[in-house]
Amino acid sequence: MKSLALPALHATHAGIWVAAGGEVREASRGEAIARLAETPHIILNAPLVGQRLGYADVSGLDLLELFAFVHPARFAVPTVSGLARACGVEPPASDNEAAATLVAIAQALLDRLAGDDWPEREGAWTANASLTRIGWAWAPQVGRNLARPERGERMLFSRLPQWEEAGERPQPKSLSIPPADAEAKLAELTGKGSEPREGQTAMAAESAAIFAPRCVEGEPNMLLAEAGTGIGKTLAYLAPASLWADRAQGTVWVSTFTKALQRQLDAEGKKLFPDPAERNRRIVIRKGRENYLCLLNLEDAMQGAFAGRAAILAQLVGRWAAYSKDGDMVGGDLPGWLPSLFRRAGAAALTDRRGECVYAGCPHYRKCFIERAERAGREADLVIANHALVMVNAARGRPDAPSRIIFDEGHHLFDAADSTFSAALTGQEAIEMRRWIVGPEGKSRGRRRGLAARLLDVCSYDVAGAQALDNAVEAALALPSDGWLARLAEGDPFGPIETLLSEVRGTVYARAKAREAGYGLETELAEPDGNLVTAASAAMEALEALAKPLAALTRRLEAVLEDAPDWLDSQARARVEGAITGLAWRRETLAAWIALLGRVGGVADPDFVDWLAIDRVEGREYDVGFHRHWLDPTRPLARAVLEPAHGVLVTSATLRGSDGWPSAEARTGALHLGHPVGHFEAASPFDYGQQAEVLIVTDIGRNDIGALAGAYARLIEAAEGGTLGLFSAIQRLRGVHARIADRLARAGLPLLAQHVDPIDTGTLVDIFRDDPHASLLGTDALRDGVDVPGESLRLVVMERVPWPRPTVLHAARKLANGGSVYDDRVVRARLAQGFGRLIRRQGDRGLFVILSSALPSRLLTAFPPEVAVSRVPLDVALERVRAKLFGTTRVEPVEIDA
Repeated sequence: MKSLALPALHATHAGIWVAAGGEVREASRGEAIARLAETPHIILNAPLVGQRLGYADVSGLDLLELFAFVHPARFAVPTVSGLARACGVEPPASDNEAAATLVAIAQALLDRLAGDDWPEREGAWTANASLTRIGWAWAPQVGRNLARPERGERMLFSRLPQWEEAGERPQPKSLSIPPADAEAKLAELTGKGSEPREGQTAMAAESAAIFAPRCVEGEPNMLLAEAGTGIGKTLAYLAPASLWADRAQGTVWVSTFTKALQRQLDAEGKKLFPDPAERNRRIVIRKGRENYLCLLNLEDAMQGAFAGRAAILAQLVGRWAAYSKDGDMVGGDLPGWLPSLFRRAGAAALTDRRGECVYAGCPHYRKCFIERAERAGREADLVIANHALVMVNAARGRPDAPSRIIFDEGHHLFDAADSTFSAALTGQEAIEMRRWIVGPEGKSRGRRRGLAARLLDVCSYDVAGAQALDNAVEAALALPSDGWLARLAEGDPFGPIETLLSEVRGTVYARAKAREAGYGLETELAEPDGNLVTAASAAMEALEALAKPLAALTRRLEAVLEDAPDWLDSQARARVEGAITGLAWRRETLAAWIALLGRVGGVADPDFVDWLAIDRVEGREYDVGFHRHWLDPTRPLARAVLEPAHGVLVTSATLRGSDGWPSAEARTGALHLGHPVGHFEAASPFDYGQQAEVLIVTDIGRNDIGALAGAYARLIEAAEGGTLGLFSAIQRLRGVHARIADRLARAGLPLLAQHVDPIDTGTLVDIFRDDPHASLLGTDALRDGVDVPGESLRLVVMERVPWPRPTVLHAARKLANGGSVYDDRVVRARLAQGFGRLIRRQGDRGLFVILSSALPSRLLTAFPPEVAVSRVPLDVALERVRAKLFGTTRVEPVEIDA
């Protein structure tokens, strides 16, 4: 096949290289921009290249787009080396060779199109024909290498498998799992010849108790288990869980907080069920509906609803949909880097984020990824879900709400419950309610369908239902509409809700203490003035006027199901049931809003924390409104999730922290159950005293960004990369990155950064894990959700003590939970989680460095007691890093102050 004659351009913080005519040379930024404007170049990740060049409108032949076309639903690290390995090309040894490697990768991908063993061939020719019409840069090259099929290709929507209806699954059998059986199953899973781990075996035996039949309604068998990193807690609880699911013919839900652990659990499933077909049947990953591709949205996008770059994305997502395992667009087998190549051009519009599903009214209902996942979960042995979905399903009384639940990453239960059981009456929330009911207005585009469009044919058979529907649409017009935020800024609100939000905005600006531009503004809902009280009263009347017809419509739809007419076939029934579920959700939201407004000018409810807020990003407002959180969100967690369950296991490596079991019971809801729960503890098998060390650097000024950046650069250089930098403020992260990225890149130490690089967080972690010389800067999400064993992570640097932000909500909880003792508990938990990123496997070694002398000694109990903790100046810390990671002699620790 004829070799490519296209030029390539590779840009990093270290420089810019161009490959053309068989030669590679360095280029200036200006020359690179001019070349890209004149001639299409092969590039890798156009948004990232544009950022490196300081020119946002970079376009070219992006290799990631070509890879997504040739190998949809396949994983590849989106770097030159990562893509080279995925395509069977020799990775470059230096940046100087990378530009030429881009050409070789492109050649390999295009050659693949002509191969006889290309498994993703079906649909490619048709997709490229559509991509050619919309101007995809790679389409001509693909067209020259892709033979036209002898017969017409099947359309995407005819190639997707259909799910089948099944009868309701019987209640699981009432039986117990003997501890000895759990231990035997664990031994089977770990394999013959593997070294037994005492803590893992003990945890498997203890965990079996949660599967016994409960004795009293509302009193689940509950076990809190602190399982130190490295004991293998995943297989420890999967052993009894899989036994119970098989013997009782029931389903166990395993809930996580991070997508990384979901992927890990999915991988562990290979040990339970080696056969892929059996594994896919017996282990199902479940997420919220907004995570899955909506086929109706995709069809509209592919047929012209999207234009420009968004239309290209739609075609590439269509290629992926035909080969996807489950249609999960967020953390599934859709490459996380693919949507970021198109910035915000349409990825969110391909999912059902507004709850507008028409259910059986959709022509793709029988092939819907969401419906398939829900039905597969009902028959599965294990459902791998997240905390939010488990809580929402339980709170709404869903029929598939689990009876046996395992909460891994249990230290996040409090935060997950805090989010799930909160309420917010804001402009963004209110306009979403309006759109769900009213549908598209004015010049708005897209597949958005209002309640009338989804139910008009059903209500046409019922006069009372049709009247309730009309009344609901009319009442919803009182909610904010497009342009509401601009009208608030101009002091010209329209309608009772916008008037209320205008008063909220004025109150917040009058009372709130200004903070950094990256944060919003907020103030307590206390002593409201007369205008705010009056506006709240009028808004409450408007919301009540909306709640009444929605309730009436719900009753009419329920009556239709109870006394089913002749025209109500199975598809119409499914659509009515879906509408009833959606209406119940919105009615719950309205009830929460009305209760919140009833508080304005009245007596505060001691169970809740209420405040007013203006949400901002870098000083730009994007939302305004009221917020309500439970003072203790584990109370609704216990009532809605724990009490209905038969058995619950909550586990984490840091569940107790340094405050003991009472703190763990309070943070998980066990305290509110009214009966004793079990406790289990297994220490980590790691030798932290030999494998890790903590350094507190004493000579970095608190607000000296230059000194902070210099410290980060020198530490990363001393560790030769492999550094995870944790920040408590995005502004400081960006400031440090801007000062040191070029310097480190020239030394062969790539620096990645959350909130800087136009790459999603999961992909940043993938790149970091893949390159032992790379380093990664990030915020809270990286402190809790990163699992990078081995040489790729050997140094964790935290820029300051992670004190909680002084929000209204935090102040209320601090006051109710012991004042500074509460703050200390939060900080210790954050320090423990940050330190926990460091040692993930036997043989790992590294250091945890805090660039702040203000860390009180009382907080050092966050670290394992055997770990040496030293207060040292930066120069000593650098020597300690080099000695620990690369030296052969042990450096004696410096004693800390008592």
